[in-house]
Amino acid sequence: MNKMSPMNLNRNLQSWQRAALIVGVIAVIVAAGLIATSSNAADEKNTSAETKNAKPALTVTAIKPTSATITAIFNASGNIAAWQEAIVGAEVAGLRIQDVRVNVGDVVSKGQLLATFAPEVVEAELAQSRASVAEAEAALADAQTNADRASTLDKTGAMSVQQINQYLTAAKTAEARLAAARAMARVSQLRLTNTQVVAPDDGTLSARLATVGAVVQSGQELFRLVRKNRLEWRAEVTSSELAKIARGQKVNVITPAGDSVTGTVRMIAPTVDLLTRNVQVFVDLAPNRHAKAGMFARGEFVLAPTNGLTIPPQAVVVRDGFAYVFVIQPDNRVQQVKVQAGRRFPDSVEIRDGLNADSVIVAQGAGFLNDGDLVKVVPANQTAAKK
Repeated sequence: MNKMSPMNLNRNLQSWQRAALIVGVIAVIVAAGLIATSSNAADEKNTSAETKNAKPALTVTAIKPTSATITAIFNASGNIAAWQEAIVGAEVAGLRIQDVRVNVGDVVSKGQLLATFAPEVVEAELAQSRASVAEAEAALADAQTNADRASTLDKTGAMSVQQINQYLTAAKTAEARLAAARAMARVSQLRLTNTQVVAPDDGTLSARLATVGAVVQSGQELFRLVRKNRLEWRAEVTSSELAKIARGQKVNVITPAGDSVTGTVRMIAPTVDLLTRNVQVFVDLAPNRHAKAGMFARGEFVLAPTNGLTIPPQAVVVRDGFAYVFVIQPDNRVQQVKVQAGRRFPDSVEIRDGLNADSVIVAQGAGFLNDGDLVKVVPANQTAAKK
């Protein structure tokens, strides 16, 4: 028999020790795995039992978001004013108002007589101008006769060239004086015509300053007229909302009394107010007896329809300034999900982001829930929001 050397014996001893160590480590790992598996099974069993025995925090109804075509609006406010106002003034000075035939609120037509001035002074001026015309005509006839006679004597040498030129010049001067006299007569005739104040256009009188017996100055305002009876709503719109507005867009204007007036966007101001940073939008209003110039009214701009998701307003919970909904998971626990709410309507809220059409959410009682709460889901026709 061969005997092992001390060196070989030490090597074999070390190998046995390493093998025993490896076997021990493997045994520890296997034991730990068995313990973990047993613990997990126990935890799952306990969790299942707890879930089965847990009491729901709330009884709720579940809904899915509705896909709908949304016709949105946004509100603005502003003044109702006349489309254009015509100021009717006195075109003659120093005359007395003899008669006023209209009052505020009267509907007038173009050329209708509104007031008259006492014409006596102007009639006298016109008579004087006509006499001046007759005098100038006689002077011109005499000067023309003398000029013609002098022209015939030009070749005979009976009159000097200087004398002949004087007669010709006198004739031209008389002709000019006649033209001036006729012009003055036309002025007097025009002043006589202006003693009758007429409406410059169709419309409604919004102001009357003319008083019988008053002596007015030239240019003094007598009446104010809303031309064509056209009114407009001058809406104040923020710069951020300006992109939503276009010419021809329909607007619903609400008067202070609650009456609705249909309008159409005619023009958008080309500049932004430096103080308010608002833009003025001019909206033509349809004829309506409830709308009056000077009213402060609000209006609703109708935007183009878009497709989107909507949910009931009570399904949205606002916390810390953000909007949330509670999505029901398969295990009847709820998950708080942050959403971006858009336009609001009387019976729904638009959801722009954070929710899809297949999500099942809590319809009522969401304000009483927290993330992870267990709920009991019942059909929508049963009593909900019951603890």
